[in-house]
Amino acid sequence: MKQLLLSSLLFATAFSFGQIREGYYDSAQQYSGDSLRTQLNLIIRNHTEFPYTSSGTDVWDILKETDRDTTNPDNVLLIYSGWSLDANSEYNSGSGWSREHVWAKSRGDFGTAKGPGTDVHALRPCDVTVNSARNSRWFAECSNQYIDGNGPTGSYTSSSEWVWKPNDNVKGDVARMIFYMATRYEGQNGEPDLKIIDSIPSDNHTKEPIHAKLSDLYQWHLDDPVDDWERNRNDIIYNSYQNTRTPFIDHPEYATLIWGLTLDIDQIQFSTASTDTKELVRIVDTSGKETEFKANTVLFYLYSDGTVKKVFEAK
Repeated sequence: MKQLLLSSLLFATAFSFGQIREGYYDSAQQYSGDSLRTQLNLIIRNHTEFPYTSSGTDVWDILKETDRDTTNPDNVLLIYSGWSLDANSEYNSGSGWSREHVWAKSRGDFGTAKGPGTDVHALRPCDVTVNSARNSRWFAECSNQYIDGNGPTGSYTSSSEWVWKPNDNVKGDVARMIFYMATRYEGQNGEPDLKIIDSIPSDNHTKEPIHAKLSDLYQWHLDDPVDDWERNRNDIIYNSYQNTRTPFIDHPEYATLIWGLTLDIDQIQFSTASTDTKELVRIVDTSGKETEFKANTVLFYLYSDGTVKKVFEAK
């Protein structure tokens, strides 16, 4: 079966968001694979760190701003369920909300230490019991709907595997947070070297610095594209707190370039949208190499949001 090796592509898109410093990603251009991840790490490492809990500005305070419910500014939106809850309640003996480490803090055993344990790019408000249900489960496709005492959450789990699937509205957010953590934390200065794997480990409670499941996370990234709420959250963290951004929100195509997923052409969900709504970044052949229009060749349009359109060039 013909395959398209997406890791071989070199995208040249440049997004223009209002609050990104000019040239922020310049040093990452024309890289792919581990080289791109290294370049991005150089850009986003050494962020300004805040404590998990403190009498001064801490993670509670930042999440109240980054995850504010825009329809009710006194509330925060809870990941996995989408529920809205009074921001000032904080934990409140279990009747408020908790701070969810999307990359489970036991996966690398970093706890709530400054750095990976307090990095708000991968921390989100969460319902206390939903947080407990997710626990340290791997992210992967599953089909048993998780219904909390407060009602349906839109999230899923499994009776046979230690896995969790977030609500469809945030599964892309979750994927991009996992991509961020695996790029930001590469073992420098005593930090864990985090890796994404494409299998479900047999040891559900391992403290190895790994998370799963890459292929499902990548598909969620495509199925639930970046939206304005996610972009605004990135801007707040960058401008007001940590002084670094999440590359996978600004450049969704970086996920493809780094982890080099190989997709079967016959299984790709090809885009049928008008090219007016997408930014064309490359034309490639079936090997994934950039090419020009040629007779008798199967070509593909690749867009900046990661979608693909197959084009058959006439003889």
